[in-house]
Amino acid sequence: MHTPLTEPPAGAGAESLEHQKAAITRLGHELRALVEATVRTAASPDTLHRVADGVRHVTGQLTGRRRARAEIPEVDGFPGGPRMYSPAVGVGSPLAPPVRITPTEDGLIGHCTLGIAHEGPPGYGHGGMSAMLLDELMGQACTAAGTPGLTVSLQMRYHQPIPLETPLRILGRVTGTDNRKIFVTGTITTQAAPSTNLVTADGVFITPDPDRARALFPGLQEET
Repeated sequence: MHTPLTEPPAGAGAESLEHQKAAITRLGHELRALVEATVRTAASPDTLHRVADGVRHVTGQLTGRRRARAEIPEVDGFPGGPRMYSPAVGVGSPLAPPVRITPTEDGLIGHCTLGIAHEGPPGYGHGGMSAMLLDELMGQACTAAGTPGLTVSLQMRYHQPIPLETPLRILGRVTGTDNRKIFVTGTITTQAAPSTNLVTADGVFITPDPDRARALFPGLQEET
């Protein structure tokens, strides 16, 4: 087994880490509001240029050390815990809906609402968003079942378009295993009509062997 290198830095305790998570969550919320306002606005070019100058100024305030590509954030619990910057579930990500996940008797259930920033056809979610949401829930279902794995294949079927600004219900469930292979199913419905499938998926995930896991994720270390 592997454990994440997510210990707080020297001199930082659990309280300071929670304070950091709260700040990341708040910034993520405000950034999502900014993204949504950006894709909906009909403001004048002068206003857009003025706002762009302001955003550049704000970006310039995010100074200090930047996280390296393969570095695991200290606020994350990879591989089994929450990912603060995940584009699907991360409360700190301006890209995420984000999805709120809870366990069920035989898998996981996620709740989210897609905004105009996630639009594909007018009024409906982008098909790629559906794939990302299901891939995330199905992958997390593997971890919740005690068999964490990486996606090998994901077969999608789009029954009906996903409506925007509508509470959604996403399910992920492990249906079987074969050595290191994990077989998973997933569905997206609205919360108002949970028996009507909008998108369904069948996936195959695989648990990497320890050597492969170390090569893929150098931020992990062996359990001691």
